[in-house]
Formats: sequence, C-alpha cells, structure tokens
Amino acid sequence: MFSAVARAFRTPDLRNKLLFTLAIVALFRLGSTIPAPFVNYGKVQACLNVTQSTSGLYQLVNLFSGGALLQLSIFALGIMPYITASIIIQLLRVVIPRFETLHKEGQAGQATLTQYTRYLTIALGILQSTTLISVARSQALFGEQCKDQQILTSSDPWAIALMVLTMTAGTGLIMWLGELITERGIGNGMSLLIFTSIAAKFPASLISIGSKYAENSKPGSFDEFVGIVFGLLPVIAVGVVIVALVILVEQSQRRIPVQYAKRMVGRRTYGGQNTYIPIKVNMAGVVPVIFASSLLFLPALIAQFYKPDANGKVADWVTWISNYLTKGDHPLYMVLYFLLIVGFTYFYVAITFDPEEVSENMKQYGGFIPGIRAGRPTTEYLEYVLSRITFPGSIYLGLIALIPLLAFSLLGVSQNFPFGGTTILIIVGVGLDTVKQINAQMQQRNYEGLLK
Repeated sequence: MFSAVARAFRTPDLRNKLLFTLAIVALFRLGSTIPAPFVNYGKVQACLNVTQSTSGLYQLVNLFSGGALLQLSIFALGIMPYITASIIIQLLRVVIPRFETLHKEGQAGQATLTQYTRYLTIALGILQSTTLISVARSQALFGEQCKDQQILTSSDPWAIALMVLTMTAGTGLIMWLGELITERGIGNGMSLLIFTSIAAKFPASLISIGSKYAENSKPGSFDEFVGIVFGLLPVIAVGVVIVALVILVEQSQRRIPVQYAKRMVGRRTYGGQNTYIPIKVNMAGVVPVIFASSLLFLPALIAQFYKPDANGKVADWVTWISNYLTKGDHPLYMVLYFLLIVGFTYFYVAITFDPEEVSENMKQYGGFIPGIRAGRPTTEYLEYVLSRITFPGSIYLGLIALIPLLAFSLLGVSQNFPFGGTTILIIVGVGLDTVKQINAQMQQRNYEGLLK
C-alpha cells in the first residue's frame, strides 16, 4: 500500500494533481476558521464550549461545513447551498420539460444546467446566510445555554449586509474551488470538499466520546488517558463493522443481462455482445437522508421565530414541536425520520431511473433482456426489479441514518456520534470513488493500481 502511494507521487502528472487537490483542501479548511466580519470570535468559541454539541436545527449544515457554520466563518454555509441547488435542478426536470430536454442534449445541455445550478447556489447562499445571521442576531443560535451572549458586534443594516455578502461570496468561492478540483485534480471536487468537512470533525467527536468515560478521572492523569482509550475501543470497533457493512451494501448491485443483436453495416458486423444494466441496492445515495433531515428541520425553524406572549406563554403547537421534533432521541422523531427516508428513497429513485427510457434506448440499439420481449414487457420487468431492489436499499438507508440517534438515546454517547448516518455514507462513497480514479490513472501508466 505504501509503495503504491509512493509510486503515485513518483508519477509527475499524477503527483501534480494530488498536490493541487491537497492545496485546495487546505485552503478550504483555512477559510472555515476565518470569522466573518462583525463576529465576536471569542464569544462564539465560549458558546460552543458551553453547549458541547451542535444545535439539532443546524446539525446537518454544520456537518457539511466542517463545523464552520456555528463558528460563523466566511465559509459558514459550506457546500450545502450547492447541494441543495443541484437537487432542486434535478427535481425540476420532472416538472419543467425544458430542463429534461437540456439533460438529453449531452454536454452542451449539461453545461447550461450547470450554469443554472450556479445561479441558484448564489441565490440560496443569500437566503441561507440571511437566515443564519438573523438567528445569530436573535441570540438563538446556540440555544438557551448561551442566550445572553451577544456574538455579533454590530447589528446595523450595513453590517448585516456585509456579513451576508461575505458568506455568499464564500459559498461562490467554495463552488469554484470544487470545480477546480474536478478539472485539474483527482476525484469529484464537491464530494471531496464534503469529505474534508466531515473528516475534520472526526477527532473532536472521538475525543468528546472518550472524555465521557474519563470524566471522573483527574485531568491530565494516566487514569484519564486509560479511560479515554478504553472508552474509544468499543466505539471504534463498532465503527469498523459499520464501515465494512456500508462498503458491502454500496458495492452490491443487481446486474440485469442485456444482449445486442448482430447487424451488418456494409461489410462490418456490429452488436452481438453481451452486457448488463447495473442496479445498485442504494441508488439514491445520501440524498433521501438530506431530504428527510431538511423536512424535519422546517417545523423547528418556523417555531423558533415565534416568541412568548406578554404573559410569557408559548403557543401549544410551538411547545409540541419543541418536545417532539427537535430532539433526535425521541421515538416519534426517529419513526418520522425513518419513514421519511424510506419514502424519499422511492421518490428519488423514481425520478433518476426511468425504466421506460432505458427500455426505449435498448430497443433503439437492438438490445433485449433474454427471455423478455422488447418494449412494454421490458419496462414492466425493469420496474419490477427496481421496486424489489429499492425496498432493502431504503431500509438500509433508514437504519444507517438512525445509528447516531440510537447511540445517543440508548448508549448515552455524544450526539455527534461519528460512525453513522450521512457521515459514513459520504466518507465511504467518496473514498471508494476517489481510490478508483487514482487506481485507474495508475493502471494507465504502471499496469498496477493503488490497491493492485
């Protein structure tokens, strides 16, 4: 393994791509620590130390920003506006025929859709930064434990506008950096930036879990070190098992055989080869988890802006939301979360994989599934297989997403349990894809891959 890494760095063009990618990642992490204008960095850190964990309302965005959201840095929004914009553009293909036409036009159409995604990313950046600053201005960002801390040094309109402009510009810069990695580096740029943000929070999460088991020991003593180590061993063991299972499922697929009939064009024979349609168990990726999390955050976001009346009484519906839909350890929250993930998995797979389109393309090029007639029977067969594959995939996604919530509720470990949910799905997916790309480039030059 180490010799393969050394061989990769000895290849000039591959070494340049790897170093360029690492430089962009370092620049991204640097921007995540630089506070935005008019933010009292000292009070922000004090509030983070008091709360010890991210607010449930902003947990997902804070995860994708590598903790930059709650530090109110210039990269506070992270890659989340771009992810949201990409999902919206993809969903609009179903309702706007123009977008579907552009999608089928090839590279030129994809370039136009990419441009639309960029514009929408900036618009969402303005909206999300305004919301974030409004919540920070109302002193509700860190919850009741940090209610009296004024983390913004100025609330003047021009100061708010400058903060919004800075965070939106940071979103645009992150989007540009991700595209640079895709063009000149290794791997998918946006995915690697998300991977970096998540990996950056791993050490702090593990230390937080280990410290819980050593809280009765004297600080700095050998007993504290032993307590942290023995506290982390079962967590790391569970993490290794979860990662292995996720890799197994992510690599699993149903291969539907396809055979192409031979045809003569002049003196040449085309077709006649056998291939297959790969249908992954988890075709939806991490998108249903993002959908479900975002939908469950909306009621809490709306309720947060409703203040108590003159008598200090809070509306009943606000109290109900605070009790049941803001804490991940409540059974009702877990059940809704799981059901939403299952539903969004079916929905997303339905709009990203069109059996009728696949059937028509096969028929156009003379392909057929052995034992299945071309046309409508092929479409029905693909729908049948897709529905059977999606069911275990949706259950798998729901269970993986519930792991950190169950760990917090049943085991009492930190709410930022690192081995579950979107964390492992993204890290494993991006890691496998990046290793495959490095492996492919090395095999082109050395006939030996990164992992042989």
